[in-house]
Amino acid sequence: MARYTGPKTKIARKFGEAIYGEDKSFEKRNYPPGQHGQNRRRGKKSEYAVQLAEKQKAKYTYGILERQFRNLFKKATAASGITGEVLLQLCESRLDNVVYRMGIAPSRSAARQLVSHRHITVNGDKVNIPSYQLKPGDVVAVREKSKSLDAIQQSLANSSHVFEWITWNTDKKEGTFVSVPQRLQIPENINEQFIVELYSK
Repeated sequence: MARYTGPKTKIARKFGEAIYGEDKSFEKRNYPPGQHGQNRRRGKKSEYAVQLAEKQKAKYTYGILERQFRNLFKKATAASGITGEVLLQLCESRLDNVVYRMGIAPSRSAARQLVSHRHITVNGDKVNIPSYQLKPGDVVAVREKSKSLDAIQQSLANSSHVFEWITWNTDKKEGTFVSVPQRLQIPENINEQFIVELYSK
């Protein structure tokens, strides 16, 4: 599948924030990439440019391509509730995102790889689809044969994030997707209203 595999720091600098997590290179040069990155007289962004940038930020943050993201937006529009919030909830309910949130992997791209390589089970069944939508009550676990993997053990040891909408059992190396997170429980700095406005044009 086509995925962005270029320099992540460059993307983070484009949006002015470390969307991929801690990044020493980003902290050294916290300004847009390119020869005019430090030029303070950059023109004011149009409304469309601001909305587009917000959509791109969401796509890069969750590692979703355009067609998939548009399909999620259609799904969010058809669902009851505030479209922007539902869109972010759908992104958060993806299996690769929940694996990352549980601390099994240090990043979403690493979580996607673990899922694709069949290291993760959902309700006891192996699932290798990163975009798999979890439902409240689903149990996500590390496959028995994969529990000794250094990458997983190291990631769990360094993980300190606690989210109210998921539980984690360290001994069993499994967690439960308790409920769909509310907007206040989603830590990502994304203005979902701009995305809704962009797609509604």
